[in-house]
Amino acid sequence: MKAIAQKVINLRNPNFKFDENLNSFALIQFIWIQIGSLTRGFKLLFYFKNPKGMLLGKNVSFFNTPKIKFGKFLKLGNHVYVSGLSKNGITFGNNVSIGAFSRIIVSTSLNNIGNHISIGDNVGIGEFAYLGGAGGLTIGEECIVGQYFSCHPENHIYDNLNESIRHQGVTRKGIEIGKNCWIGSKVSILDGVQIGNGCVIAAGSVVTKSFPDHSVIGGVPAKLIKERTNHG
Repeated sequence: MKAIAQKVINLRNPNFKFDENLNSFALIQFIWIQIGSLTRGFKLLFYFKNPKGMLLGKNVSFFNTPKIKFGKFLKLGNHVYVSGLSKNGITFGNNVSIGAFSRIIVSTSLNNIGNHISIGDNVGIGEFAYLGGAGGLTIGEECIVGQYFSCHPENHIYDNLNESIRHQGVTRKGIEIGKNCWIGSKVSILDGVQIGNGCVIAAGSVVTKSFPDHSVIGGVPAKLIKERTNHG
């Protein structure tokens, strides 16, 4: 049973291998959960979409599915919400995993629709993420991200002291995250930030400015700690 299950999982993750200490009860329970998730994935047929091996947790919901493109083997945890209300849609690459209770929302209003969200192949994001896409959000392939990750590609204008901030409009520059980044838990990235390829962001950081490839950054606001090299 373990060998068969591993071959199936290797279709999504070729490097996966069960730990030799895994007991039979846990394996059977794991397989049962995956069968349930795969079965729920067929709900996409009701939206005239090809599930492509999608694994859906319990109470996953979608809004405006014509604007959502799904890659192969997408995995969405329990209570994930995906809203495709946008100009250019949401795109999930292959083998993307989004943790439970996460929200992927391009627009929160019908009167100023946002741009897009694009998530590359083999990206894994932990539970309780909030991914906004008002000004555009791009996450490169092979990124791994901890819990409570948030991206906010939009800022409120607040220059006029005589007018409510909520009535002064917004600015939108967008957020771009490069390939092969490791982002720790509880990281927030603000509008206008570009993160280079191969960066590492320490847990709890608030990123307010851009950083080049192979940067190790951390803090509030985040600053450069060091640069990654092949020599440590």
